[in-house]
Amino acid sequence: MRIDAHQHYWQIARGDYFWMGRHVAPIVRDVFPADLKPHLSAAGIERTVVVQAAATVAETEFMLDLAETEPSIAAVVGWVDLGADDVEATLRRLATRPKFRGIRPMLQDIEDTFDILKPKHLAALRLLPELNLRFDALAQPRHLPVVAALADHIPDLPIVVDHAAKPFIAKGIIEPWASDMAALAKRPSVLCKFSGLVTEAGPNWSVAGLKPYADHLIACFGPERLMFGSDWPVVELAATYENWLAAAKDLLAGLSPAEQDAVFGGNAARFYGIA
Repeated sequence: MRIDAHQHYWQIARGDYFWMGRHVAPIVRDVFPADLKPHLSAAGIERTVVVQAAATVAETEFMLDLAETEPSIAAVVGWVDLGADDVEATLRRLATRPKFRGIRPMLQDIEDTFDILKPKHLAALRLLPELNLRFDALAQPRHLPVVAALADHIPDLPIVVDHAAKPFIAKGIIEPWASDMAALAKRPSVLCKFSGLVTEAGPNWSVAGLKPYADHLIACFGPERLMFGSDWPVVELAATYENWLAAAKDLLAGLSPAEQDAVFGGNAARFYGIA
């Protein structure tokens, strides 16, 4: 089974996508399953993981409602306010929805790099393993040591780093991202999404320019802890769905067929509990 482990749906009139603006004009439009379906069909991808794009529980419920009628949605990664007094009740309520699989705090938008390690936040995150939920880390390079600390604090929490923590590919900078990613990968509870690389490289991206970063991810995590994600429609800021999929296949061509199957589906199925 082929799985796209990271994509988004949104309805702008809902009013909580505060990050949208002229800088992302090409993707400021409503996106629904019918819009993605042609890309999935062309790629031979059967299921997807839809991920939050707004810091509201209302958007999480919007995605869960979509998932009830859209069979291609295998899992939903939502958002909760980890500092709220009712966070436990919210998590327990959301966990009753069949396709709810985890949460993603928008770490990249929080000025305090260490925010996720606040005692109240850690207390809420300790509930996730009990509820069979996962943690998606929307991280930047500055957060990698913090995510490592989180993994040490809660070793039974399944963590996946989104978009390889957004390395500075367009600037050709690989350190300290590379060293910090290697250190993080020593934690067996942490996986990494093979996604977002073209967006970080910018519109002039090339497979050759992505290769040092991709090779490092393969060396750090191995094919058993990487999962392909399109990051559609955000990927359209730099490439088409098909362009990125072709580049990913090229970058992963050195893996065996079984290893490629793991990256393009098996690992996501295992991590997110997709049958």
